[in-house]
Amino acid sequence: MTLRDLPALNAALNATSALLLAAGYAAIRTGRREAHRRFMLAACTSSTLFLVSYLVYHFQVGSVRFTGQGPIRTVYFVILITHTVLAVAIVPLVLVTLTRALRERFDAHRRIARLTLPLWAYVSVTGVVIYWMLYRL
Repeated sequence: MTLRDLPALNAALNATSALLLAAGYAAIRTGRREAHRRFMLAACTSSTLFLVSYLVYHFQVGSVRFTGQGPIRTVYFVILITHTVLAVAIVPLVLVTLTRALRERFDAHRRIARLTLPLWAYVSVTGVVIYWMLYRL
């Protein structure tokens, strides 16, 4: 694996996180707590691996310029700005949500998870969208 492979790996890790989040949500909605726990811990692992890979790539490469023109440029920057702001916010939210679950404070966990899950899913999905817009369009 080379440095050039990391953006695709990052997109795959983001997509994996999104799928694991959806599976974890489905599991808890059907009362399968242990499956929910496993899916959510796997989503945390996938997101952590993404963050490490992302930082390694951008410390080596720096910023990657979006070259699209016209309306797609506006769409890209709206997605990028919301993604970036929420990506920063999601880290402490995930840590608090995870800590409450591991400490079995399920009422407090449930309250914050209702905010954390959709924001985390948005960050994961828009990470894949940004990859496609930067490297595949």
